[in-house]
Amino acid sequence: MSKTLSICVSSTEHMDKLIKLCRAAKKKDVKVRLFLTHIATRLTKDPRFGELLEVANVALCHVGFESQNLLKPVLGLEEKAYASQSFHAEMILDCDQYLSF
Repeated sequence: MSKTLSICVSSTEHMDKLIKLCRAAKKKDVKVRLFLTHIATRLTKDPRFGELLEVANVALCHVGFESQNLLKPVLGLEEKAYASQSFHAEMILDCDQYLSF
């Protein structure tokens, strides 16, 4: 049975750590779910954002995304990836480990 790691990201300061952590988790067959909120939604404009999509299931806080004056579409994200804080709460309930950056 696969383990799940959920990570809430509210900062743009830790992209390198996020990528390394997600890659390490994937190597250990741990499913990673990221929820980007507040200014972390700006990470969608980071040139390394695609690396996160390769190793994690990524969702964005729709309100946070709009508050940063960002526009859809984001390459690699489906419409269902634009979520609410209730998705974040469900993500916490459905994981084995939870981290916040």
